[in-house]
Amino acid sequence: MALKQRQDRMDVLQGTLDMLILQTLQWGPQHGLRIAQGIRQKSEELLRVEAGSLYPALHRLEQQGWLKSAWKVSEKGQRAKYYRLTQSGKKQLTAEQGKWERFVKAIGLVMQPTGR
Repeated sequence: MALKQRQDRMDVLQGTLDMLILQTLQWGPQHGLRIAQGIRQKSEELLRVEAGSLYPALHRLEQQGWLKSAWKVSEKGQRAKYYRLTQSGKKQLTAEQGKWERFVKAIGLVMQPTGR
């Protein structure tokens, strides 16, 4: 990958990975690789989630009751753990979206030129 392409990519901000995973699972059950691919594709290749961040987050979200998982056979015929959003996870996603909107507004206010 060219250096320019690497510079154009963004690391997922601390605390936003959970929200991105929950949002991705709104589209239906997915295995870990598909979740990471979904985030990358929806962000137009700007966000990449590495396995070292994704799987601990999935485990944490499952422990919190926001996800359920089951082993199934993937589209490539391999055994994979599929995750789905729970009712509690849907509520958490709504809460996270609200926090994100407030965060974006706050950053926008700080970044506005003086006198606006």
